[in-house]
Amino acid sequence: MELKVYNTLGKKNQLFLPLSKDRVTMYYCGPTVYWTQHIGNLRGATCVDVIVRSIGYLGYQLEWVRNYTDVGHLTSDGDTGEDKMSKAALREKLEPLAIANKYIELYEQDTAALNLLEPTHKTRATEFIGEMIEMVQVLLDKGYAYVTPQAIYFDVTKVDNYTQLSGQKLDQNRQGEGSGSVSDADKHNAADFAVWFFRAGVHEKAIQFWPSPFNSPLVKNGEGFPGWHIECSAMSKKYLGSTLDIHMGGIEHVSVHHTNEIAQSEAVNGVKYVNYWLHNEHLLVNGGKMSKSAGTSFCLADITAKGYSPLVLRYLFLQAHYRSKLNFTWEALEAAKSGLDSIYRQIKALGEAVGLIDLDFQEEFSACLADDFNTPKALSVLQSVLKSDLMDQDKLALILDFDRVLGLDFEKILSLDEQLPPEILVLRKKRDEARLKKDWSASDSLRQQIEEQGYVVEDTKAGTKVYKK
Repeated sequence: MELKVYNTLGKKNQLFLPLSKDRVTMYYCGPTVYWTQHIGNLRGATCVDVIVRSIGYLGYQLEWVRNYTDVGHLTSDGDTGEDKMSKAALREKLEPLAIANKYIELYEQDTAALNLLEPTHKTRATEFIGEMIEMVQVLLDKGYAYVTPQAIYFDVTKVDNYTQLSGQKLDQNRQGEGSGSVSDADKHNAADFAVWFFRAGVHEKAIQFWPSPFNSPLVKNGEGFPGWHIECSAMSKKYLGSTLDIHMGGIEHVSVHHTNEIAQSEAVNGVKYVNYWLHNEHLLVNGGKMSKSAGTSFCLADITAKGYSPLVLRYLFLQAHYRSKLNFTWEALEAAKSGLDSIYRQIKALGEAVGLIDLDFQEEFSACLADDFNTPKALSVLQSVLKSDLMDQDKLALILDFDRVLGLDFEKILSLDEQLPPEILVLRKKRDEARLKKDWSASDSLRQQIEEQGYVVEDTKAGTKVYKK
């Protein structure tokens, strides 16, 4: 089945033609690991997961990279302000490495809870400083970059199609300041971006820095740290080569970060950087942007603290196309919980025998994925299967097959009874005995006892089914 994807570079759906039949390559801009990631970032990661799973489901072999930015990402994506990692280290009185380790661990706990697949390669920017320095040197040698006392900048006027991804005119493109909140008077053009910051000026007290072969009268041994954008170019090239099939990230990265990646990568390598650019849209909260000050910048712990499974949040994410904005409200999450609980109940009622996959339904599901990874339509196919006149075991075969993409752990639902704590198993047994005796009062009382402990009770021909809400 032909896969069509919406390519931000070109602004239209395009037939996906990978560079190799045996290997699809993809790079994803992962988090800057200075804070607990909010659910908007987790939505982006879930969108990537669905695309990774879909590509595999459609028969491609995927090799992909997810990076961790643990240096060089300043307060603004346009290279202004303080370094986020250094700021976090000072805030928590920890070394930057300890900050990175702490928040990588928290992030990976969240991604595991959301049932996100692990990438082929997980990279940390601080482990690729040598590769970044090499790229900066090539940019200098080719005349694409120049040195000031405070930084090394990429000269955007050296590139004819600098704004090819955003489609903006250069004077409308979001501008990047290379030296913090104060403009560097030695910059040639306002839009020029930093590929290396010297430990000078506003970055004089930077706590993450490395020696380099570059010269500044303000520092010794070229001490400094890389610009954010050069990191992704270096790490993607290391594992995936000079040209990638797919690059993915949030829509907010189009006009600065990804635009700069293209410019510097193509300048260094002399070939096209990425064939297909995929961008996920933002997650809104109550119709607006997430805000710490307004108390709407939720993390996964906020979701689970209210009793919701992380997979309920995943199910909510699946209900919107990755290129569509999604509005998070607690009411929407509750509706998602009800919907997912209903699916779980219907799956439990199918029994545990797995039959044959109906090829017509499978093709319909695949067609949804091949249409730019349309998960809302794919979920509608799942509902059609549940409502169909297929035999129960054949329905189950399809549902488990679909879950290779949906990632909602349907297989676990079939064995949840075996995972119940002993006291719940005792109550369930007593309720089955009461129902056999037609002691409806005792049956109702036992149901209430089970439900009060956070479980769902369902009556089936095989007896009482119990599983966690």
